[in-house]
Amino acid sequence: IPFNVIDTALSSLKNCQSFINSGMDIATKTALDLVESFNDEEDVNNMEKVMLEFAAMDRNLNNYIRAFEETVNQVKREKPEIIPDLEKLVQEKLTAIESKNSDSDLRRNEKYMYFIDQLKEMKKQFRNVSDDDNETIEQIDEDIAVTRSQMNFICPITQMEMRRPVRNKVCGHTYEEEAIVEIIQSRKQKKKKVRCPKMGCSHDDVKRSDLVPDEALKRVIDSQNK
Repeated sequence: IPFNVIDTALSSLKNCQSFINSGMDIATKTALDLVESFNDEEDVNNMEKVMLEFAAMDRNLNNYIRAFEETVNQVKREKPEIIPDLEKLVQEKLTAIESKNSDSDLRRNEKYMYFIDQLKEMKKQFRNVSDDDNETIEQIDEDIAVTRSQMNFICPITQMEMRRPVRNKVCGHTYEEEAIVEIIQSRKQKKKKVRCPKMGCSHDDVKRSDLVPDEALKRVIDSQNK
């Protein structure tokens, strides 16, 4: 069995995941743009449907890759004299894997959860305006300005306004990306854990993998500075 050919095929499949990830990133930014520009709520909801479709594609691709890898590893271990029907074996494993699928899997997709989280943060700052809304744009802008002024844009590490805020998925606090990464790397060299720099936070093991870009907060900061 030319396993090098199979490995090449698997590598190509995994490359497809990067396209799915890029699509989900674009959908997230588009949804945030819609909220920021006061578009209709239905448009935002449609972007959530798009994210779920991407999540389904990601799950299906992962299931197929897993079935393929498990089949190939099994054949490598057993080293049969007669070459088995790989397509049949893969399909059997794929069927077994897919039988455990559920709709909740899609909503646990990491990028989908990030999308929902950022959307909630964005909606806290910007609210949609319907065609029959009697309030003027100026009044809405004043409301947003007040909300923004109440937000904390200051990094707890640098004590300066954040330019590239990242949020800790564990405790929810935000920091300047460069500042928190520098602390994590420095402590890692000393084999020590990093306590969340936010005063009063009890989280004492901040990892780089826990940090995600806070696009919603960055947009609000940028908008205020404009």
